[in-house]
Amino acid sequence: MQIGFHASHEQLAPSALLAAVRHAEQAGFDAAMCSDHFSPWSARQGESGYAWSWLGAALEATSTTLGVVTAPGQRYHPAIVAQAIATLGEMYPGRFWAALGSGEASNEHVTGDRWPSKPERDARLLECVQVIRALLSGDEVSMRGYVVVDRAQLWTVPPEPPLLFGAAVSAATAATVGSWADGLITVDQPLEVLAQVIEAFRDGGGGDKPVAVQVHVSWAPTEVEAEAIALDQWGVNVFPTELAWNLELVSQFDALWPYTSLEQVRRAVVVSSDPAVHVAHLLARREIGVDRLYLHHVGQTQRAFIDSFAEHVVPEVRG
Repeated sequence: MQIGFHASHEQLAPSALLAAVRHAEQAGFDAAMCSDHFSPWSARQGESGYAWSWLGAALEATSTTLGVVTAPGQRYHPAIVAQAIATLGEMYPGRFWAALGSGEASNEHVTGDRWPSKPERDARLLECVQVIRALLSGDEVSMRGYVVVDRAQLWTVPPEPPLLFGAAVSAATAATVGSWADGLITVDQPLEVLAQVIEAFRDGGGGDKPVAVQVHVSWAPTEVEAEAIALDQWGVNVFPTELAWNLELVSQFDALWPYTSLEQVRRAVVVSSDPAVHVAHLLARREIGVDRLYLHHVGQTQRAFIDSFAEHVVPEVRG
């Protein structure tokens, strides 16, 4: 069981995230991962550092594994994603991994291209996976489908390609991911739903490959503070995925925020000032076969969360 720290580029400036990921390692977290956003979900979050620049600095500043969830196909050409993965893999062997997903309109609309339907995005992702894997193997690649690649070849490739996880929220997507990914990464959901997603991944070809879950938490010294943080920072992240995937602007997300209740937020975030509540929640995920837990404190102040969880939560869950 690995307990990792999630670095949210939507919420903290890159310099603050670098300090946080350093502190998380020093405090006792096993690993780290980060998001890759062009814009935040809400103006109250207010940041959008470039993940790939930050990853090089973070890998140099730490000694743990570090991953990123990214979406090739529209904002990023898959050949460029492959080059970025190869470079970090060559510099930091065995320490870097990438999770590939189909993306969200809030990040991808900036190209001005049409935002495809979910089936089209899934098909495009499969093409991107083929391109990236072939390039990481040193092959020359040409393709003309949802993506176009013309005689691309990487001249710097790592001895061993970094692991390519698949990002999935639904069981249907997880089953597809199982056919090509080196592991699954998903977001925390009610236990019975999460178990179905994991089972679909394993039955779809994932077998005993690792399963990682990003768990959103809100912790503070008091319950009132923890609730306020969750509602302020993550109140725009409680909508059904069919809606969240297709909204394009921060202003659209923020327009829905006044209609969000704390009860809704609690369905997406573990909100509590009591470390024992967080321990129980995480242990339940461990029991259904999760190998890696990445904890995302949805607040914009990370140090107190890191210190509290490193002392009271991480050792208990790691066992």
